[in-house]
Amino acid sequence: MIYKGILMLGWFYLIFGIIGIYRFSDLYSRLLTSSKIDTVAVLTIIIGLIAKLGFQKPVIKLILTLVFILLTNPVTNHVIARSAYMSGVPIKRNDVL
Repeated sequence: MIYKGILMLGWFYLIFGIIGIYRFSDLYSRLLTSSKIDTVAVLTIIIGLIAKLGFQKPVIKLILTLVFILLTNPVTNHVIARSAYMSGVPIKRNDVL
């Protein structure tokens, strides 16, 4: 029963993260929001799925997926931000206060 609450919390993180992507104006703020969606929401949803399944064989695959996501998401977000910076994307837009 507790897994339903954890899954709902993960979906709330996703919804608020998507709203945050649309609210922010520059690329770097949107990248920060999308990285939080990737790590926090997916982490919460996978933990909810692990709580639902208990100690079964698919839990090992979920844990491996969780570790893979925790290792690769910061690296991919860093690569995207660095390539945007090297390409000359401004850090802030000029029309925003």
